[in-house]
Amino acid sequence: MKNGLLLLIGLLVGVALLGAIGYVSSTGASASVTAPYETNTQNLSSVQTNYNSQSTGIWVSGQGTVTVIPDVAVLNMGVEAEASTVEQAMDEAAAAMDRVIAALYANGVAETDIKTQWFDIYPIRDWIDFDYPVKSWIEDDYEVLLGYRVTNMVTVKIRDVEATGQIIDAAAKAGGDLIRIHGVSFTVDDPSIYESEARAQAIADARAKAQQLASFAGVHLGSPFYISESGGFFPIYQDYYGVGVMAAEQIPTPISPGETEVTLTVQMAFAIQ
Repeated sequence: MKNGLLLLIGLLVGVALLGAIGYVSSTGASASVTAPYETNTQNLSSVQTNYNSQSTGIWVSGQGTVTVIPDVAVLNMGVEAEASTVEQAMDEAAAAMDRVIAALYANGVAETDIKTQWFDIYPIRDWIDFDYPVKSWIEDDYEVLLGYRVTNMVTVKIRDVEATGQIIDAAAKAGGDLIRIHGVSFTVDDPSIYESEARAQAIADARAKAQQLASFAGVHLGSPFYISESGGFFPIYQDYYGVGVMAAEQIPTPISPGETEVTLTVQMAFAIQ
């Protein structure tokens, strides 16, 4: 009896399985089983490959600095004239600029070292605000043209740095009340020589840091596979606003170029062996 019952149950299960298989075949469906562990392993391998391609190696930065004495002064100066008409303002500005240029030539500035920075003609206007009782019957204020302002600015390269103060005084005296001096900066005529030295220092600094990191980490330092540079030379700038006419008995304007620095920074990446 017991054996017959077990046989009946087995037949029922077999019929059920055959029915399921037949249903799947008739609908054209398919099924597969993928091992979750294998899929996760493949994804992890892909992520690890991307990570390694972007972040392997030892990344460091290095800096090199060279102190230099400027050999060129750059003066931003010009004249500014105001008058009731454009013609009159231009004539006054032109006459003043001619005197300033002549003073620059007389003090050793070459014609090729004088460059026009900007030339501007601008109307001078003002608003008239009427008071009571005039205000009671005038609805709006009135804009009145007072005249015109002509500005002529140049950039002057002074190669004799020690003569900078003398040249500023001569230009101020020649321009009179119309002179405008916006500032002076100091630079070097050819910074490439100093940049090469600073670059060599920066590379050596980066390599020393990378070697130290490799030693601490217990690995061997390989060849660099990435190098990037930033930084450069920035001139010294000084303001000299309010420079006016120099009296004959006054002491010449003191100008000191001092020292400046040429600094370069490199970013490097080294392989690990």
